[in-house]
Amino acid sequence: MKNISIEQIRPELTWRLRQRILYPESKLYEMEMEEDNHGYHFAAFKDNHIIAVVSLFNKGNDWQFRKFAVDETMQNMGIGRAVLQHITDFVLVSGGTRLWCNARLSAIPFYLKAGFIHTGNFFSKNGFDYEILEKELTPSLNQE
Repeated sequence: MKNISIEQIRPELTWRLRQRILYPESKLYEMEMEEDNHGYHFAAFKDNHIIAVVSLFNKGNDWQFRKFAVDETMQNMGIGRAVLQHITDFVLVSGGTRLWCNARLSAIPFYLKAGFIHTGNFFSKNGFDYEILEKELTPSLNQE
């Protein structure tokens, strides 16, 4: 996608898009997570506007991403795929070997196309159904 940049941002910059796309019935102040200050947060920008956000958290070699949202007018244009590749590269450079998420059932096809696999672990939370999906990562020779 042309004219898109992906940058690390402060956690509070994720909240507006996080709320609008993922939790439209919630209040903006409810978007803050306790662990926000212990994670890495990324946004895709187009014309200085945030069009996608994701938060990334590390536990040893495992990395979980959460609250992945792409502006509804920018979906199906490769932006989500670019952001997912960006955080995958970030995890690889950081020595991670597993990337995982709690995927809403509606998003599972997107993640499967990106190489994630089913774990068979399903759960429901706050009215949404999820499956944990994961991807094993192998550092390439030029990253070692």
